[in-house]
Amino acid sequence: MSRAEPAQLFAALGDATRLGLVGRLADGGERSIVQLGEGLPMSRQAVAKHLEVLHGAGLVHRRRSGRELHYALRRDAIEAARGWLAEVSAQWDGTLARLKLFVEEGDG
Repeated sequence: MSRAEPAQLFAALGDATRLGLVGRLADGGERSIVQLGEGLPMSRQAVAKHLEVLHGAGLVHRRRSGRELHYALRRDAIEAARGWLAEVSAQWDGTLARLKLFVEEGDG
């Protein structure tokens, strides 16, 4: 995952509606815009715009079936984000361990 990719991915997930759409696709199924928008207080066009952001960030893929677009979650994108977060977490663990050592040595 390049430096730009995590920023775009997390920016896309930073919106509650888009995060909810990802949640609706988390079971691995494929759904149309109409199905994804069921129960949401927004138009089909608004749902489509949110899905376009998710698609641009690489979080979903789409497939045309007749006149409808069907969307599915790209698990590899989620795994890449998880890996990036694990790297950042490991860096923080190392930083905190060094801070702890510095504080403990300073008390001696």
